[in-house]
Amino acid sequence: MEKAQGESRGGARSLRGRRALVIGGTGGIGRALSLELGAGGAHVIAHGGSSRERLDSTLAALERSGSSAEGFLLELEGGPGSVALLIDRLPSLGSIDILALSFGPFLRKSLARTSAAEWERLALLDLALPGALSSALLPGMLDRGWGRILLLGGSRTDGIRAYSSNAAYAAAKTGLAVLAKSLAAEGAGRNVACVLVCPGLVDTEYLDEAERAGLRRRAPGGRLAMPEELARAAIGLLAADPCLASGAVVSLDGGLAF
Repeated sequence: MEKAQGESRGGARSLRGRRALVIGGTGGIGRALSLELGAGGAHVIAHGGSSRERLDSTLAALERSGSSAEGFLLELEGGPGSVALLIDRLPSLGSIDILALSFGPFLRKSLARTSAAEWERLALLDLALPGALSSALLPGMLDRGWGRILLLGGSRTDGIRAYSSNAAYAAAKTGLAVLAKSLAAEGAGRNVACVLVCPGLVDTEYLDEAERAGLRRRAPGGRLAMPEELARAAIGLLAADPCLASGAVVSLDGGLAF
């Protein structure tokens, strides 16, 4: 009994030998997720956009840590057929046990200035893309009796709120809660789980010093979260077997308030 309890608490052990696809897995939070999954024993398939340098750097870091990994580049711009390009790529990647999505464009604009094209792009890449990937990979997970899906929302998109400067982005990200809870319900009987994590203000390489300083002024305690901290907490929830957090919308923002 003691051994079984120890194995349950060591949720990361359930990742050993699993195959994990990380969309947006070569920078920022996505890179941290790739490294955390690799540290848990998963074989990591890291997707990157256009930067061969970022992809090579991520794969090298995984190799140095003794993790099994591969990767590919595919730009997702949101034009016609862009989701289908990624879906069509899935068969060549082999079976996928874990899907982690750390990708999605951000737009800061008032509703009055947001164009139809911008609405389409954000709805496609921030909501329809995660949905299409989940739909494509769910049958295989159900057949194998094990699967995990990690969705990343936006800051404060864990509930329905008004937004003065990023409503289109927030609307798409808020919609991920319906996807997460639906995946959890459909997969519950076959050990297929989904968790939606909403980060707070995170310090990534995409910020310049002025942006970093501005975010620190708004962050709880004046401290930005590190991608590695977020990845460790998110993968810890996902790796638990059974995954009691399945269907949860989890704010990992340290108490962020605007």
